[in-house]
Amino acid sequence: MTEDWRRLDRRTVLVTATVLAGVAGGAALPVFFGLTGSMPAWKALGWIGAGAALLIGAGAAADHVRWRRTRYRIGAERSEMGVPPAEGWGRSETGVPPAEGWGRSETGVPPAEGWGRVELHTGLLLVKRRSLSRERIRTVDLTANPLLRVLGLVKVRIGTGESAGGGESTLELDPVARAEGERLRRELLARTVSAAEDTTHDGALAELDRRWIRYAPVSFVAPLLGGAAAGAVMQVSEWFGAQAKVINWIGDRFEDTSVLSMIIVLVLLATLAGTVGALGLWVEMWWNYRLEREPGGTLRVRRGLFTARSISVEERRLRGVELVEPLGVRMCRAARVDAVATGLVENEEDEHADHKTLLPPAPRAVADRVAAQVLREPEPPTSAPLTVHPRAARTRRLRWALAGALVPAAVLAVLGAVLTPVLLYIAAACALVSTPLAVLLALDAYRNLGHGITGGYLVARSGTIRRTTVALQRGGVIGWTVKQSYFQRRAGVLTLTATTAAGAGAYDVHDAGESEGLAFAAEAVPELLAPFLEPVRETPKARSTVR
Repeated sequence: MTEDWRRLDRRTVLVTATVLAGVAGGAALPVFFGLTGSMPAWKALGWIGAGAALLIGAGAAADHVRWRRTRYRIGAERSEMGVPPAEGWGRSETGVPPAEGWGRSETGVPPAEGWGRVELHTGLLLVKRRSLSRERIRTVDLTANPLLRVLGLVKVRIGTGESAGGGESTLELDPVARAEGERLRRELLARTVSAAEDTTHDGALAELDRRWIRYAPVSFVAPLLGGAAAGAVMQVSEWFGAQAKVINWIGDRFEDTSVLSMIIVLVLLATLAGTVGALGLWVEMWWNYRLEREPGGTLRVRRGLFTARSISVEERRLRGVELVEPLGVRMCRAARVDAVATGLVENEEDEHADHKTLLPPAPRAVADRVAAQVLREPEPPTSAPLTVHPRAARTRRLRWALAGALVPAAVLAVLGAVLTPVLLYIAAACALVSTPLAVLLALDAYRNLGHGITGGYLVARSGTIRRTTVALQRGGVIGWTVKQSYFQRRAGVLTLTATTAAGAGAYDVHDAGESEGLAFAAEAVPELLAPFLEPVRETPKARSTVR
């Protein structure tokens, strides 16, 4: 039975007024100093007080209207009405529209209004009425910033996982009481548990280990934050017209040192600032982390120090996992685990850019264990031995790496011969430093190439700066794309792309041997590629070993 219409929590007006009061307070000081130059201080305070009161009052009134005009309700599913759902009932994951008459009950009577849907009505002058089918709902995420946590409120984000523009694939209830948010999450993600379903792995799969914080400084976030800190200092000093003074002050500190020493010290300071920022960001994002499997087959990630986040992934939408190892994290023998699931579409409007992450960077053994538990496998597919790619793949990477290192140096050398000899020394230094580094990265990229089949999963690994190992359900592959450039044909290799409706949508096997790669694709999903293959005689070039 469809429930009655409900409203958002009344305290949304208090939340809006508090936020606007903080905005007004932050802007009051610079405005005060700006006004005191042309009027008495008491008069400036009066104008600031009146402006702040107007801002807070207008914002609170507008939010009160929004609260009065916003309502939502949850329609009952077919199973809740005592009618078992027919096989395939609801829209398929491929987006194919259902047959005519879809949505009618088995008795032929049209369903009641709002049945099987989540509805949201809002707006005063422009009234918006939106609804999502409960069968299409993939995620129900709860978020609470510090203010919402103090008041016992959460923001509920209900999504279908589709990439429709304009937010048409999501509904947001901002805010509701924490208990109401939990009720909505349980109700919308509740599924009938099969008697044969394994429930032995229900409960906590991973919890925060504070020692994992040591991986924060070696991520790519640290240098980015260090550069951002240096840029912020220069930008703020420019706002106050003191940028020249800051530059002069820095110059005075290094007056008796060489330029190289000054650069090294500044880089070290930026690195220190980036490290501190990375540690703080890690604590904010992953404090109180917990990964658990709830009865009914839902994976839930809870984390956050100041802003609490609760992200749920339906297990029946899971098509595999991906181990992500950025270079610094990999050097520390650690890895991150991401979910490969349908309904986890990332876009610029999604504030949860890392909502697919099931485990933050952790020791590789822990990552493999969590991957196996998430997939309900006795052994992690991500640690299975992989087939080595032919030597032609190594040659291709060495050529590209050397070209990337030597071409810029050659350009500088030509410019140096024409313009100034200084560029010749710069070209020589660039070639001397970049060539060995490029060769090392190319050899590492070749060593990281691999593919294989283990049980019900196909596994592919590639990358050097960011190595990824994806374990994808063979049943989740809906197509293969075979790509072979002119140079790949001469080398006897090709690139296979497994297409799926989950995760990134496509996963590559780079530079596999021709016969070996096609055989791998045919074995992984026999019914897809086998009808298009002709028997190919294996050559010595196509043979490989297993590591």
